[in-house]
This record gives sequence, structure tokens and C-alpha cells, in this order.
Amino acid sequence: MSLAGNRILIFVDEGYEDLEFWYPKIRLEEEGAVVDVAAARKGVFHGKYGYPARADLSYKNVDAAAYDALVIPGGQAPDRIRRHKEAVAIVKEMVRAEKPVAAICHGPQVLISADALRGRRATCFASIRDDVVNAGAKYVDAEVVADGGVITSRTPADLPAFCRAIIAALSE
Repeated sequence: MSLAGNRILIFVDEGYEDLEFWYPKIRLEEEGAVVDVAAARKGVFHGKYGYPARADLSYKNVDAAAYDALVIPGGQAPDRIRRHKEAVAIVKEMVRAEKPVAAICHGPQVLISADALRGRRATCFASIRDDVVNAGAKYVDAEVVADGGVITSRTPADLPAFCRAIIAALSE
């Protein structure tokens, strides 16, 4: 239980990539972390494949200082998440505090809205590569890229490396 005592926040919204939400959530809980789920409103959201996930917090009720890391899954959810100024503010605060902020697939769209990629190395799903580069990041085609506490991955196939990087960042 290497992450006992750690609190991790994970964002969710409609159309989240099921594996990219559930795999990190379960894996981090296996390590002993407490994982809280936040969204624009409390309630149930459905993944790309219909699997439900419950948000027990709204972005407005999140105290970013209370969390050790943030995870942003991909799918269609990041494009919805980035529209909420409170979610973007949480990302900015956690990046400023140099806490791990991990985004996979389309998750870096939220990092773009928070201006958290400028001057960093990052990866993402291929279709948003230009967006990541235009946001000031140096794109790297790798299963996981960690730069200054910002951790990014490309697809569900990268989830083992993605979770190892989050665990490693929290264990430092």
C-alpha cells in the first residue's frame, strides 16, 4: 500500500473513456490511495461504452489543496470538462503547487485550457497532437511522458505505464 494517506482527484463527464477512468481509479485504490470523483455536478455519468461512474463532488466544492494528484481520463469528457472554469482552476492550482496532474488520450485538452503544457514535453491521442503543439508543448510519441509533474499518455494501451508514472510521482 505505497500510496496510503494520499488523496487523488479524478475528473469525469459524459462520454469518458471507460478504461481510462476505471483502470487508474482502481489501480490507485489498490495502492491505498483515497480516490474522489469530481464533475460539474454530483451524479452519474456514462462512459463511451455506457459504464456508469458517480461524481460525489462538484468542481465548485473541490479544495485542490486537499489533494495530492489529479487524473483526467480521455474520451469525449475532456472537451466538456474544459468548459468549466472551476475545473480549469483546479488544474492550474495543482500544477502551480507542483502536484502530479495526469492526463491521458484527450485529457490534455483540459491541460491546454489551463495553459499547463507551455514549455513541457507531452503526449496525447494522435488527433489532438497539433493542439498540444500549438499550446506550446514539445510532442513526444511515447506511452508516457512526465515533465515537471505533468504526466501524459496516448491511449488505453498505455494505461500500465500511465499508472506506474502516477504511482512513482506520488512515491517520490
